[in-house]
Amino acid sequence: MKRRQFLQSAGLMGAASTISTGQSSEPIIIATWKNEAGTKAGWDKIMQTGKALDGVEAGAWVPEANPEETTVGYGGYPDRDGHVTLDACIMDHLGNAGSVTFLEGIMHPISVARAVMEKTPHVMLSGAGALQFALSQGFKQQNLLTEKSKKAWEAWKKESKYETKVNIERHDTIGLLALGKSGEIAGACSTSGMAFKMHGRVGDSPIIGGAVFCDDEVGGACATGLGEFVMKTLGSFLIVEFMRQGMSPQQACEAAIMRIVKRYKYQEFQVGYLALNKKGEYGAYSIQKGFNFTITKNNVTQVIESGYYMS
Repeated sequence: MKRRQFLQSAGLMGAASTISTGQSSEPIIIATWKNEAGTKAGWDKIMQTGKALDGVEAGAWVPEANPEETTVGYGGYPDRDGHVTLDACIMDHLGNAGSVTFLEGIMHPISVARAVMEKTPHVMLSGAGALQFALSQGFKQQNLLTEKSKKAWEAWKKESKYETKVNIERHDTIGLLALGKSGEIAGACSTSGMAFKMHGRVGDSPIIGGAVFCDDEVGGACATGLGEFVMKTLGSFLIVEFMRQGMSPQQACEAAIMRIVKRYKYQEFQVGYLALNKKGEYGAYSIQKGFNFTITKNNVTQVIESGYYMS
């Protein structure tokens, strides 16, 4: 049996492929990619306030403020016109959600998304409206285009070749999931989107059900990679529904990836999923090799390599 066929059957027929077998609902936070500082900050915040929502927000703050992180927040690569545009969303255990799209000049879009959730009757604000709201809430506007990212953009402009091929290197959108001290679930996502994207392009990162979805009866899921694939399949919502039907987090992530590979030309693209259920079990899976994720639990942080579909 080919490796690809084995992975399909192992994940979809319920073989013992779950990464975690822990049954505890003690506080835990997981994040896409190698984000030790982010999950540690999130864990510390949960220990301080007890709340999963506070944890995922604090975890997102770390890459958002890191100028060396070129796919999230400050220092993010701009679009083809030189604008750093940010997308983010957040969701709590009660089903409340907030998001911002096409936001410029605000370092922490995740906190603006939380303010949308908590202080407006809406779920999503975009562009100039999102900026206006952020400023009204006391957020400070600043230039997010660093010299490093500007030079990369100027080098790209020499050919201006735009391809929606998401890299499978060790960085991309940050998605986070956490269980708080009461065992409640929360999730968040933040990104500056594809490097040199078309001006106005928005991916899955602010889409509830795409980048993030949480249901306190079941658990949560988050996504990273090519947002167009995630949006077309509502990946995070799909994973939570698979878990509701009885799949483990690992099986649910694998099934969601299979939904993509069965319908689309996936060979040159990457999508990675994370899932966390209410028992504290977690799983991860991606289209291509190279996706990893970070977990902090019991004040111990580790980076784990995800399983993948392509051999």
